[in-house]
Amino acid sequence: MHASGAALQLVIAGYTIAYAVLLITGSRLGARYGYSRMFRLGLAAFTAASLACGLAPATGWLIGFRVAQGIGAAVMVPQVISVIQRLFTGAARVRALGLYAAVLAGGLAIGQVVGGLLVSADLFGTGWRPVFLVNVPLGLLLLAASRRLLPDLPGDAGRGFDLPGLVTLAAALGLLVVPLVLGHELGWPVWGWAMLAGSVLMLALFAAVERRVAVRGGQPLIAERVLHAPGLLPSAGAIFLIMAGFAGFMFAFALHQQAGLGSSALRAGLLSVPVSVGFGAASLLWQRLHRSLPVLGLAVVAPGYVLIGLLLSGGGPVGPAAQVALAVTGLAAGCAYSPLFARALGRVAPVDAADASGVMVTVLQLGQVIGVTLLGTVFLGAVSYPAPADVSGHALLVTTTVIGGGLVVAAGLAGLAGRTGRAE
Repeated sequence: MHASGAALQLVIAGYTIAYAVLLITGSRLGARYGYSRMFRLGLAAFTAASLACGLAPATGWLIGFRVAQGIGAAVMVPQVISVIQRLFTGAARVRALGLYAAVLAGGLAIGQVVGGLLVSADLFGTGWRPVFLVNVPLGLLLLAASRRLLPDLPGDAGRGFDLPGLVTLAAALGLLVVPLVLGHELGWPVWGWAMLAGSVLMLALFAAVERRVAVRGGQPLIAERVLHAPGLLPSAGAIFLIMAGFAGFMFAFALHQQAGLGSSALRAGLLSVPVSVGFGAASLLWQRLHRSLPVLGLAVVAPGYVLIGLLLSGGGPVGPAAQVALAVTGLAAGCAYSPLFARALGRVAPVDAADASGVMVTVLQLGQVIGVTLLGTVFLGAVSYPAPADVSGHALLVTTTVIGGGLVVAAGLAGLAGRTGRAE
């Protein structure tokens, strides 16, 4: 399409911005109109937008369809955790959340490989388009299956919608996410810093709006009792840092592989599989291990990222030692993430399932956005491509060292979460 650099950035950012900003709105829609119904509606919108993306005639159309895709995902994704919370309690809920985390990790691993394979194959000369079109048959299959497999969980039509809260929170998140996503590509313009400052003010306004709604006897978008659920806030903070480190590493690692070492998209995708598979495996098995797993896992993850950076800092290929380090680091990250997620949601009342789901999926997405943005800036600040492989490797080491420092903080939060609330 001969798109400009800014347009390419918007193709990527359009989805992320719409998705991150509207996740809590999607959660509240599920609580009001029914979780299964909103899941299917979001899935249908995502599938239709994927078809439109794959057939887009020009860059502007593609950007618009990517925004629509993000809106569909924001309506669909929060319903999954809400349904889990409504259907399961106690140990069964913990197991279900572990399976959810394993599915996410498996999807990431498969997506990296399939995406690289589809781009490299250039099916019928269609280039990048199959990356979107592959979602269409999958979406149609899932729509048909969901009608038979998803339980019918009706919403509460009398539940307040808190429109002022929705508007102010969406504005706050938009002012935060837009400059973070576009800032580096555009050279961190003044308007970006102004938006970041505005996001702080809008968050303060959102808090004031929510207090006013509660005082008047209404139903605020995020009830205070949700944030006071045992272990939720420290667990959410630790998960934010884990996901920021994971997403930032995957971004820097992919750039190092493709731009620094000249690997293909398929090879870069295959090399990312060990960390994703390790993450998923731990999500399934962590309950059989020690109760202090989050802290122990982070005690391995923090130096694990640094070790990976050291092994690759010389600019050499990803050898067996680095692959083992990737797998072990992914395994340890899963051992920290899954029990923390269970602790965050384990003691949330069913009536607050949608609100808590919206908070957690927003934390996950913001962690990824901020991780890619800030850690991507650290990485690209240490290397300017084209560059020798050893310079790229050094930039990766700098990035993984910063990630390790963040995860030390996450370990402290995980310890606090273990003291304030347990879901086991």
